[in-house]
Amino acid sequence: MLLAVAVENTRTLVGLVFEGTVKRHWWVGTDPRRTADEWAVLLQGLLTGESPVSGIAVCSAVPHVLHELRDVVSRYYQGVPSVVVEPGVKTGLPVLVDNPREVGTDRIANALAAVTKYGAPCLVVDVGTAITIDVVNPAGAFIGGVIAPGIETATDALGQAAAQLRRVELVRPRSVVAKNTVEALQSGAIHGFAALVDGLVARIRTEQSLNDDVAVVLTGALAPLLVGQLNTPVRDEPLLTLRGLYQAFARNHG
Repeated sequence: MLLAVAVENTRTLVGLVFEGTVKRHWWVGTDPRRTADEWAVLLQGLLTGESPVSGIAVCSAVPHVLHELRDVVSRYYQGVPSVVVEPGVKTGLPVLVDNPREVGTDRIANALAAVTKYGAPCLVVDVGTAITIDVVNPAGAFIGGVIAPGIETATDALGQAAAQLRRVELVRPRSVVAKNTVEALQSGAIHGFAALVDGLVARIRTEQSLNDDVAVVLTGALAPLLVGQLNTPVRDEPLLTLRGLYQAFARNHG
């Protein structure tokens, strides 16, 4: 059983993957202050009663957390094969950007999983702290993408900057045109960001000369907010990063 850990800026996705199938998964808060020992206790608690871990795969967008997780692997899982997705690690996915070291490793894991399942070319939309749309070209190479503010990130900033606005529950409002401030904020968050994704995907397709039948894969902690709201047909893969980590582990350890 592979223990896969994908660290994002606000949430961390932990999963157990067996032969490419995610058997269990959990979302936990990403706390840069959490020590290696605290991570170990958290993971051991989640894994209580589960099958023994025979491999570990990690990717992280938070350097300090990655440092602590390396410590967890070396101290608490001695002898267990592991892989950290980072520059220099074999993934089979060429990264054709100006500086490959700047690309978030979760984006690489997502692209790897998407191209493995759906083939090239494909697009990956990850809805989390930021909204990223990444492009795998017809040759199967990661060629870059788009980074936009995430839904929570933008609405939190609006609540802090505007005196009469506040944070609201992120749910779909009754209509696009709202009759009150709460639903107006919800409409801007849900319908507004759905329109943002639709617009960016359309522009990417035009710029890269991609057909309308190219797979657009939707993932991320907040992706459920946009499911059913997009005009763009998407493949809903909320656990895509875990599958990408499985692919990366398989390419390095068989």
